[in-house]
Amino acid sequence: MKLVVGLGNPGKKYAATRHNAGFWWIDALARSVGAECRQEARFHGEVAKIPGAAGEIWLLKPATYMNESGRAVGALADFFKIEAADILIVHDELDLAPGVVKLKFGGSASGNGVRSVAARLGSKDFWRLRIGIGHPRELAASEQEVVDYVLHAPRVEEQRAIDDALSRAHDVWPLIAANDMQAAMLRLHTKPAEGAA
Repeated sequence: MKLVVGLGNPGKKYAATRHNAGFWWIDALARSVGAECRQEARFHGEVAKIPGAAGEIWLLKPATYMNESGRAVGALADFFKIEAADILIVHDELDLAPGVVKLKFGGSASGNGVRSVAARLGSKDFWRLRIGIGHPRELAASEQEVVDYVLHAPRVEEQRAIDDALSRAHDVWPLIAANDMQAAMLRLHTKPAEGAA
């Protein structure tokens, strides 16, 4: 893994919204290793470097807004000659319930941010860490438009579940950093046994 990108929208207005789950995870990861994301104009976002098993790993929070995420990812990937397969995109996922987090490689590009990245890289063959935020139709909010839903903060119980998912995803970071993605997926996707601590 050479580049980890959290998707979201810049600015205080969007900081607490569901769409910024990717930003939340990147910020927590940076804090855990004593790093801080700083604005870098040539990469159209905030970046940090953290230690990895095989050299430094770039963290990126695009400042281009969700729909233009590919511009920032492409700029950094091009500059450092990073292949799509060495990139992890961390993003909110409507099709997963709050509290669910999944790691996958490639596949269809769901969501505007992931589609923008795939279009700019010319490939869908990158890793995704999908953080469940639920869909309004599943959460007794069927009248709410999706765009309105993702641009609002989660309810208290949803936030608690999302925070738990972010924490579990953070726990497998050493495996992701070491590129042991199969072990990371197994640990992340396996439900703990009943009564297990």
